[in-house]
Amino acid sequence: MAKLIITLDGLLLSEFELDKERITIGRKPENDIPIDNLAISGEHAAITIFNNDAFVEDLGSTNGTLVNEQPITKHVLHHGDEIEIGKYRLKYVNVEELGSKIEAHEKEAHEFEKTPTLRPNQIPTTLSGEKPTSDMMAHTIPLIMPEAARRVETTAAFGSTSAAAAESHAVIQILNGQNAGKELDLTKTLTSLGKPGVQVAVITRRPHGYFLTHVQGDHYPIVNGQPLDAHPRQLADHDVIELGGVKMEFYLK
Repeated sequence: MAKLIITLDGLLLSEFELDKERITIGRKPENDIPIDNLAISGEHAAITIFNNDAFVEDLGSTNGTLVNEQPITKHVLHHGDEIEIGKYRLKYVNVEELGSKIEAHEKEAHEFEKTPTLRPNQIPTTLSGEKPTSDMMAHTIPLIMPEAARRVETTAAFGSTSAAAAESHAVIQILNGQNAGKELDLTKTLTSLGKPGVQVAVITRRPHGYFLTHVQGDHYPIVNGQPLDAHPRQLADHDVIELGGVKMEFYLK
């Protein structure tokens, strides 16, 4: 189920599950999400759920409604979108959509992995039977963009880990702080890590491995000293994750 994470000046105020077809937001107490602030109209905005899609609509408010810093009249919400009403921020979180995005990235990486690589003795000939020149090759062989190449390399590098993950289960162990030594078995399809409103990531369990994805926060999680990007990162045995100042080790049992 989708939900809104409501913050003010970076402080988490509450979370609200979108469990109705229409949710109203405004200063009046009868709203589903009442926000008592003079910058917010009595009936400021509404979120409508239709066929698993969520729409946010400004209800003719005085100060307007923003989504991702852009003024809107009506907007289709996607996971990670941030609604701004006055100084309040309402982050839209949809775990199902996030899972679909992760699955799409994995499928794309898998397709790149299956793409055959031409060896020197496999260079195609022209229609006349002659081997193409370097100039001809520059116009006939498509280039793999750096991002695609990175995903191919990542998939290949973790191939053995994927096979092991399919036969094992994984654990996260806290390495520092007051909870050092505690362990968390990753038995769920999606496991959330971090503090809502500050920094949140999820570990997704798939048949061929475990994937870490950034969900919320200005800073990305760090794996083995390197920050993540917007794409899911497949985890390898004994990877060290740093999230919100907490270090933890991922390992397979």
